[in-house]
Amino acid sequence: MRRFERYVAIGDSTVEGLDDPDGHGGYRGWANRLAERIAREQGELRYANLAVRGRKTREVLDEQLAAALEMRPDLAAVVAGTNDILRTRFDAEAVAKDIERMQRALIDAGATVVSFTLPDLAPVMPLARPLRDRIRRFARALVEASARSGALVIDFTEHPVASDPRLWSEDRLHANSLGHARIADALAHVLSLPGAGPEWAAALPDPGPRSLRRALAAELHWGRRYLLPWLWRHARGRSSGDDRVAKRPRLEPMPLFPDRR
Repeated sequence: MRRFERYVAIGDSTVEGLDDPDGHGGYRGWANRLAERIAREQGELRYANLAVRGRKTREVLDEQLAAALEMRPDLAAVVAGTNDILRTRFDAEAVAKDIERMQRALIDAGATVVSFTLPDLAPVMPLARPLRDRIRRFARALVEASARSGALVIDFTEHPVASDPRLWSEDRLHANSLGHARIADALAHVLSLPGAGPEWAAALPDPGPRSLRRALAAELHWGRRYLLPWLWRHARGRSSGDDRVAKRPRLEPMPLFPDRR
């Protein structure tokens, strides 16, 4: 196993850790979970998370990359694109090129870089069916960009389990704790960490049929609690990341937590 001393994660709410509560009013998330695993294996690791919810890819590049480079990471996670996909206009190739710029800059500075694509959201959020083509185009563009930059990438569109609603939070835009654990395991696998294997991609047990009544009730609840507030916020030009700052803006030693799921 290659030893990592300084790990920095940049991106949006996915990287920040929504919706994986840490038990202290904040969010844990796959980036923290990966840091915990590496720290346990090595005995120590310094880790920073510069991600801020609501950020589009160009904002991540403009606001977070320079700070990440100053920390001289030897491991970096670069994940963005969801907030671009949800906008009226979306250029998959342009977004992937911005991620490639970040990947290249970090790799040129000596870091191993990991990224991943967004999976098909239609099984999680039926209203997202019109986004399927965008997600697939972005996945292809990001895989190609990562091949050019030399970054390690996981294409979640190729793994059906990533679209299992049971791995997603109630808002249907963020992974839940189980989902974040699967993402961390996938990254551990691509990084060839000790004990990491392909088990992260295994399907969950068949949940059985769900009644039409329950399905409709779930859609109505989601629409009232999440969709309408999101539409109203964006109609006013607001973002969930307004006035937010990174949760872990400096490299700090990662506590040696016991293995916890």
